[in-house]
Amino acid sequence: MKRSQKPQELVSSSVLPALAVFGALYVILAAIIKRWPSTRTDVHVTRTLQSKHHPVLESFMTFVSWFGFRPQSLLLPLSVVYAFWRSGRRLESVLLIAAWFSSMMSFLTKQVIRRPRPDASVVRVVVAKTRDSSFPSGHVVHYVTFWGMVAYLLAFRSPWRGFRWVVGLAMTPVIALVGPSRIYLGHHWFTDVLGSYLLGTAYLSGLIEIHSRLGARQDTEPDGWMSGASHWLR
Repeated sequence: MKRSQKPQELVSSSVLPALAVFGALYVILAAIIKRWPSTRTDVHVTRTLQSKHHPVLESFMTFVSWFGFRPQSLLLPLSVVYAFWRSGRRLESVLLIAAWFSSMMSFLTKQVIRRPRPDASVVRVVVAKTRDSSFPSGHVVHYVTFWGMVAYLLAFRSPWRGFRWVVGLAMTPVIALVGPSRIYLGHHWFTDVLGSYLLGTAYLSGLIEIHSRLGARQDTEPDGWMSGASHWLR
């Protein structure tokens, strides 16, 4: 009888190609932006999104981006890492810290590309405490790598299939919408966001591959997972 594959094995079989493809596309796009920092496509996409302007929509987009601003961008990940550590998941804690440090790759790219942020004379720019240059979007990279890794760990470490669906339905929309929110608020260009999703996906793929290889050596018995969580909740 053919052995059925575990979810981790199914994911692992596809992450390395994703890492290579998305990583290469990111480098190519960064080189293009370095050569041509201003494009009509970026302006067109921003103006198209902003043409749907409504106070409620702006508040929603601001909320989606809120998690990527300080101090919450520091306090929330720190709390999650601590929770995993206290539950006894040392490997997962280390990988979450590594995911958190994806922001360093974003920062280093910014120092090389030095693309100006959207100009208020060209598109509408909502006032916010933005830092550094425009390419790539640190918000998007952070959401995809850190919160994407959190979603992966919770989904594939949980013994309940229903919980996997809950995690996916809760976190996927936020990760998907943070990019459009950055464009809508006038904080980034479309290609900033596109590059960030490419970088974030490549980085996340590498972390998932590491976890798939090293995590297979650990005891993944549901009772152990639940007892650790129970200890944390007490």
